Amino acid sequence: MWAAAEAKSLGHGGITVVAKATGLAESTIRAGRREITSRSSIDRKRESVRRIRKKGGGRKALEEKNIDLPMLLDALVEPTPRGDPMSPLRWTCKSTQRLSRELTGNGHSVSHAKVGKLLARLHYSIYSARKRMEGKSHPDRDAQFKFISKKVVDFQNRSQPFISVDTKKKELIGRFANGGREYQPISRPVEVKTYDFPSLADGKGIPYGVYDMTSNQGWVSVGTDHDTARFAVQSIRQWWYQMGMEAYPEAVKLQAALDSKGYPIGIKVSDKEMETIKIERHSFHGEWNYTIRPS
Repeated sequence: MWAAAEAKSLGHGGITVVAKATGLAESTIRAGRREITSRSSIDRKRESVRRIRKKGGGRKALEEKNIDLPMLLDALVEPTPRGDPMSPLRWTCKSTQRLSRELTGNGHSVSHAKVGKLLARLHYSIYSARKRMEGKSHPDRDAQFKFISKKVVDFQNRSQPFISVDTKKKELIGRFANGGREYQPISRPVEVKTYDFPSLADGKGIPYGVYDMTSNQGWVSVGTDHDTARFAVQSIRQWWYQMGMEAYPEAVKLQAALDSKGYPIGIKVSDKEMETIKIERHSFHGEWNYTIRPS
């Protein structure tokens, strides 16, 4: 079969050339060529038999028949995306089965497998398990995300700033190694300390990030203050003077989503002290959502 294939690839006169080179009889090589030709013909026939419909036939893709389906799915998931607000990826607490049931209940029949494919096209992602257990979820957790989402949209529609504020990983101050590479003169890399013990540092730098959710821009303030609440207020103030005032010249309000990790807990506040605070609690979970007015 190898000799026959070589002869076929050589074209006219190939059988004679291969016969002389290998010592095989020309009749044997011709028989091999006939077998190769017959197998190719059989394969083509089998392919035509296997194909039931002509190419391009069959059912249209579900999103082609229902062009609003991706938009409806995104609107269904959008109020509850969670994760790093600076990340272009999004993940949701709703399962594909639940989303499939909700879409089907609204008159758009779709399987959970199709929902998974559509979510991938909409840049939602499935993440592996991470050690971030928070205990039992509150039954109104999804409703709280929707509440925050409505606030964001409301502020954006009125050209008012809505920011996300979060403290980042603390870094030792000093000549310590960090990940990544940069260009340096040949044979002159930056020299750093062999060990990164905290006792060798000049202190700790605490980056605090402010993310403008409307303009998709971030700003980072670095300080050494471990009082997270005071640092957060100072960071927001600096962001406003350096970026916010120019971006929102007509702003009369500022709303911020704050990361509560790192704030002191267990501090007792007397009733008398509470009376001095002008606090307005929202009708939906006032213990979570409230406004503090200046005294």
